[in-house]
Amino acid sequence: MSSDPDFKPGRRGFLGAAAALGAISLAAPALAQSNDGTVEIENDLNSNYRRNISSFRSLQWQPYFENTKRGAILVDITSRALHYWSEDQSIYKLYPTSVPLNEDLTRRGRTEVVEKVVNPPWRPTPSMRERNPEWPELVPGGDPKNPLGPRALYLSWQYYRIHGTHDTRKIGRRSSNGCIGLYNEHISELFNLAQVGTQVLLI
Repeated sequence: MSSDPDFKPGRRGFLGAAAALGAISLAAPALAQSNDGTVEIENDLNSNYRRNISSFRSLQWQPYFENTKRGAILVDITSRALHYWSEDQSIYKLYPTSVPLNEDLTRRGRTEVVEKVVNPPWRPTPSMRERNPEWPELVPGGDPKNPLGPRALYLSWQYYRIHGTHDTRKIGRRSSNGCIGLYNEHISELFNLAQVGTQVLLI
């Protein structure tokens, strides 16, 4: 910046200052609330978003699975990404996900797809009802308020799903009560690719 008292910034200087102010505002922490008033996103989105971008990369299946029989799904909780390999490895997909709100709700290990459900109904688990007694006992499949979206892959672990979401703000963030969420178009694609018996690993 010039120290000349008669200095008047030109159009280029004005645009540069505006861009800098915009960058500052984008870096501010953000919160989002669901329709039921519960906060579902962590406070410091900026630092987590940058870390997520840096670790959102393609992976090879070999370090995680002995084979890709019936297909393989790897969910990386840290990078908030889901990787899918078809049985013959000709198809590889990488999707951004939502992940559980905290470690208490997070489960890691090996499971598999046991059921594929179109327009899945949503029932809060007993622990969810205990924490949020105001939640409904059932939200029918296809209801815009249904948090499972249009498709769900049920896992062998009780209550755990890979599913869609109508709230796109949740993707890439800690926002679920244990399940793994995808954009609706991504769960629809994965739903068509995965089969009952597809192996799943959460790390």
